[in-house]
Amino acid sequence: MSRDTSTDMSPERNALADAHLRATDPVMARLIDRFGPCALTVKNGAPFEVLAAAIISQQLSNKAAATIQNRVVAQVGPLTAAALARADAVALRACGLSNAKARWLIALGQAVTTGALDFDAIAAMDDDTALRTLDALPGVGPWTAEMWLIFAQGREDLFSMGDVGLRNAINRLYADGAKLDVAATRRITDRWAPYRSCASWYLWRLTDAADSYWG
Repeated sequence: MSRDTSTDMSPERNALADAHLRATDPVMARLIDRFGPCALTVKNGAPFEVLAAAIISQQLSNKAAATIQNRVVAQVGPLTAAALARADAVALRACGLSNAKARWLIALGQAVTTGALDFDAIAAMDDDTALRTLDALPGVGPWTAEMWLIFAQGREDLFSMGDVGLRNAINRLYADGAKLDVAATRRITDRWAPYRSCASWYLWRLTDAADSYWG
């Protein structure tokens, strides 16, 4: 997954993605007709804030994650590296975070404030190197790393094999619900390169609208 490290999820770039996906995959073309144009954008917020929010949201509903994040912000202030580096783990747990998440957020803040983690350096890395760098951080597994690279850095060519929603959507669209293994799934997603992030966006939209789409 090497890439040009430029990040530009503009409407123009998304239009190029739509054209490529439509030309290479008739299934994706139908999704574009239903949900397009692609509106994938970079999330507002500093890189650290987006990554901290992703850790908070792991294995939680959007509503529960937002509630806990609001409590954390009320406790420490904006989600900056400096604020979390000096945060108290007991106080973070009182906001609703697990003991592990509290430790991870403090460690992440300390990694940034000490210079051990450099977001500018990650921005210059290819996808594989960036994923390995992020995956080595406490609390940042492959899925969190992939989501951060897509939504904080605008990486255009990532597909998360660990995203259950994406895998289920592919199973239903391409295998009548049968469970495809990683190799079979990769043969499908490879045709979407170099715009696998946009293809993922369409699969997420499908998952959100599954009842009306499948009828």
